[in-house]
Amino acid sequence: MPGSDEQDVLARIRQGLVYTESEAAFQAPRRRTDLIFEYNRTPPSDADTRRSLLVAILGSVGERTVLHSPFSAGFGSNVHIGNDFFGNVNLAFVDDVDIHIGDDVMIAPNVTLTTTGHPVHPARRVDFARFSEPIVIEDKVWIGSNVVVLPGVRIGYGSVIGAGSVVSRDIPPMVVAVGTPCKAVRPITDDDLTTRTAAVD
Repeated sequence: MPGSDEQDVLARIRQGLVYTESEAAFQAPRRRTDLIFEYNRTPPSDADTRRSLLVAILGSVGERTVLHSPFSAGFGSNVHIGNDFFGNVNLAFVDDVDIHIGDDVMIAPNVTLTTTGHPVHPARRVDFARFSEPIVIEDKVWIGSNVVVLPGVRIGYGSVIGAGSVVSRDIPPMVVAVGTPCKAVRPITDDDLTTRTAAVD
């Protein structure tokens, strides 16, 4: 059980308040960096080993998961992935707190999911001071290449995030959303069942 000082830090983290690297050092045993290194150097053909490593790295992981190498994570143990997930190369989880990803989610190359930011004033960034808020990606979301999802964001069921977007606010279900900052530009409708692309013009 964490001591009272550790409980105080955990409470601040849960509230999205600023904490420092030294204050959070007691969480270091939850980091899976060596296992992530091992996963990234395991041949794609060795599916059983890769699956075993993912189970050991992640907080939870569903069935039929594809996660291409390389990927990175600050902890790994704070990432929770559902069934039928596809993650392409260079997926970065900045998971100082939980990242929850639902079923049937697809993520394109070079995407960053970051639960953590830093104070604006440099005097408040001593000892890598930071704040953290969970990310939730609901079922059937598709995230395009080079997207950044920022702390505290929820992306709703079935939505599509266009390539290059910076998602700083919640995205509702069943929309196409693009831009910096990312915002919904149109709903996803039955008309999309007959098209190849999700044009937004």
